[in-house]
Amino acid sequence: MAKKINPVAGVSLMAYIDKNSILAEQCRIIRSNIQFSSIDQPIQSVVITSAAAGEGKSTVAANLAVVFADSGKKTLLVDCDLRRPTVALTFKQWNHDGLTNLIGKGTEKIEDFVHESGIDNLSILTSGPKPPNPSEMLGSQRMTDLMNEFKKEFDFIIYDLPPVSIITDAQIIAAKADATVLVARQNQTQKQDFLQSVKLLKMAKANVIGVVYNNVKKNTDNYYYYG
Repeated sequence: MAKKINPVAGVSLMAYIDKNSILAEQCRIIRSNIQFSSIDQPIQSVVITSAAAGEGKSTVAANLAVVFADSGKKTLLVDCDLRRPTVALTFKQWNHDGLTNLIGKGTEKIEDFVHESGIDNLSILTSGPKPPNPSEMLGSQRMTDLMNEFKKEFDFIIYDLPPVSIITDAQIIAAKADATVLVARQNQTQKQDFLQSVKLLKMAKANVIGVVYNNVKKNTDNYYYYG
């Protein structure tokens, strides 16, 4: 029987709750790998996605945002999963306005929609109301302009995207971001789906820099990174 995915659950911020946990340390390793993956042109924005649903990409995105903020970088976590958003729930924020408002209205200011997360140096931009045309919104020139504006306001930006093999949203934003990280889950991610996701991202000319292999049991934690 297929695993049921809760469409309305936030994720655990273990990197914030317990900074000495193995998960927090693994996230710091991921952070270091991202920072050192491109020396000539530093990476300032990264897409976090997966091959299929339920593989932990939103958990990785949120906890990675926490450790980047912990390092002193002014960090922004953007919920680009306009179909099954989690950032508002994770940080206990209202989702009445957010990214879709910024894209749709075209004249709104970023600072009116970006919110404090309650964690030093970490701001969040929730998804906003669910639109009828997510892919078109993310592929718009307005979204490209916003991504450029984010770089002027923040040191590091993390985009939480839907799975690659299901819809085109991740390809669209990955083509515009500096780098992309894929999340895979042990005993769940299908090899064919994973390889197809890599192929689709490469077709979009995304800079895929590594994979987070999730749910590998060792002691009390479950994250590894392969650059």
